[in-house]
Amino acid sequence: MASFFSPKLGIDLGTTNVLVYLPGKGVVLNEPSVVAVSKDTKKVLAIGAEAKRMIGRTPEEIIAYRPMKDGVIADYRVTEAMLRYFIRKALKWNPLRPTVLVSVPAGVTSTEKRAVIEAAMKAGAKDAFVVKEPILAAIGAGIPINEPVGHMIIDIGGGTIDVAVISLGGIVAANSVKCAGNKLDAAIAEYLKRQYNLAVGEKTAEEVKIKVGAAVPMNEELSMPVKGRDLVTGLPRTVEVRSNEVATAIGRELREMVKAIKDVLQETPPELASDIIDNGIIMTGGTSQLRHFPELIFRRTGVRAKLAPEAYYCVVKGTGIALSHLDTYKKSIISKR
Repeated sequence: MASFFSPKLGIDLGTTNVLVYLPGKGVVLNEPSVVAVSKDTKKVLAIGAEAKRMIGRTPEEIIAYRPMKDGVIADYRVTEAMLRYFIRKALKWNPLRPTVLVSVPAGVTSTEKRAVIEAAMKAGAKDAFVVKEPILAAIGAGIPINEPVGHMIIDIGGGTIDVAVISLGGIVAANSVKCAGNKLDAAIAEYLKRQYNLAVGEKTAEEVKIKVGAAVPMNEELSMPVKGRDLVTGLPRTVEVRSNEVATAIGRELREMVKAIKDVLQETPPELASDIIDNGIIMTGGTSQLRHFPELIFRRTGVRAKLAPEAYYCVVKGTGIALSHLDTYKKSIISKR
């Protein structure tokens, strides 16, 4: 009977952000997956938004970094501390241990899955389940995944692009490539360094991507001033950056992402491929919001692509729906047992 009262939590444990969903309440938490740690004592000093503000601005004895790398746990101890903090913050005063459902990339190994479940249990969960991201993204985007119809879903976050064809509640063909939002930011920073001798941090590079970035060259370009440090004089300097420059800067990374999509299309059984041509490709995740990304996919694959409503929240909304209907989605849920 206790499990009936046990609170439920859905967690989208991303490389860049952690989102927490409370059934009945919706998304209750959306914070960067960043932790600030003291170098000497290894003590966790700040987590989430507070820690992100410290990136690139800390004295030597404090390091602010992401314990998740490419969607999987890179630093186990720190991830556990981060999970505990987010679970407590989401549940506020509730003394009962929650049932937790966590998202993992499509390409994770069973060892990586176990690590996520273990971290959630140690962070205070009563029960922990993991579900692959594309399945959750599809559920959150409102796709009827249990029907005998092929649906293609692309979930692009900070660390990975997950591409999957789903039919009858399971994944028929999938691919997970470690090239996504963070790689785009790095490519933009590298371009500014090469082109303008300007050094910028990851936060500035991300801002450029969001404000003026595009997946294909645009006729009516956007532009923005970018501040950084001149690598020649060592002094602060501002340059004007335009959309088409960004499209050029991230070209190689975008090609890698498109290749991941093509590989899955090539593995898809013909019957399901015809469904995908009819239904188009659904895009979810923060990085899928890059301007004209669906257009780029259509140009390269010939299949229509569209952005899911509230693309950024699809995975975490999927965790909430899956928690409310655990029996329906049994097939796609991997439990701790």
